[in-house]
Amino acid sequence: MRIAQVAPLIEAVPPKFYGGTERVVSYLTEELVRLGHDVTLFASGDSVSAARLVPACPDALRLDVTVRDTIAPHALMLEHVFRRVEEFDVLHFHLDYRPFSLFCRQPTPFLNTLHGRLDLPEVWPVYRAHPAAPLVSVSDAQRRNMPWANWVATVHHGLPSNLLTPCAVTPTYLAFLGRISPEKRVDRAIEIAGKCGLPLKIAAKVDAVDREYFKERVLPLLTLPHVEYIGEISDAEKPLFLSGALGLLLPGDWPEPFGLVMIEAMACGTPVIAFDHGAVTEVIEHGLTGYVVHDIREAVSAAHRLAQLSRPIVRRCFEDRFTVRRMAESYLTTYAHLASSECRMMLR
Repeated sequence: MRIAQVAPLIEAVPPKFYGGTERVVSYLTEELVRLGHDVTLFASGDSVSAARLVPACPDALRLDVTVRDTIAPHALMLEHVFRRVEEFDVLHFHLDYRPFSLFCRQPTPFLNTLHGRLDLPEVWPVYRAHPAAPLVSVSDAQRRNMPWANWVATVHHGLPSNLLTPCAVTPTYLAFLGRISPEKRVDRAIEIAGKCGLPLKIAAKVDAVDREYFKERVLPLLTLPHVEYIGEISDAEKPLFLSGALGLLLPGDWPEPFGLVMIEAMACGTPVIAFDHGAVTEVIEHGLTGYVVHDIREAVSAAHRLAQLSRPIVRRCFEDRFTVRRMAESYLTTYAHLASSECRMMLR
């Protein structure tokens, strides 16, 4: 199958540090190539892939300080894809609603995986204006605010099975991994660890939009004796960081669309303590791969029970449910469905 993968340009594919969407695009693209498909990746020029790379800009936009308008490179990339649609059997976008105006008006089958939050009323009219646009959710929970949209599949994220594996170290601390922002609630993680009497290691980036929040609300907390702030880490650093953790804390108070860090922890055999928002209950099996909690008191109690969970079983659950092979096969089924003559007639 001739497949176009169209990625955001904010980070490289794969990202050098943090970057959930671009990371998933990379995993999927490489697995599709391994399965023998002809894949073209539209992404930033510093991306690395076994697929045919079409650079839409020289470097990832987050790292290019000369770019002030990040919409323009995306608009130009979509135009380039549009001019080449006849080269592909299916187009797979990872760009929210941006492709709709162009690609709802052409015959090549396409789909759009939505990676972000959908509880923002201002975006709903855009999706309502394109009711035939085929959408893929990364969790069933993600659909709740737009049950009327044209959902064609739910495909949970997956990781290469050998990307992150358990390290032979003794777990001694709690961990927070990902991004520091108001909705991620690293302040809760700090409070939970303090109440447990355990160290907390924070491996997270701070986006430009969150720097003021970080400076005013988080930075003072990093001086607490049980807190260690590491900053962004790469995939190569994650196995040791996660394996050394008694558990990963995911204390956010927003509708998490999926939560890639949860399966990264599971790949290392590390259980997760997560607040019950968004997709958490679709990923974490309470009492098996971690604990789903509702407040800080429950989180502290759960932290004291982490040793009761089997780390080999946590790893096995990852292998059963969240590998990139399973993700790729699910997408291939969806591609075939959209490319079928019956489905194409329905979408017109």
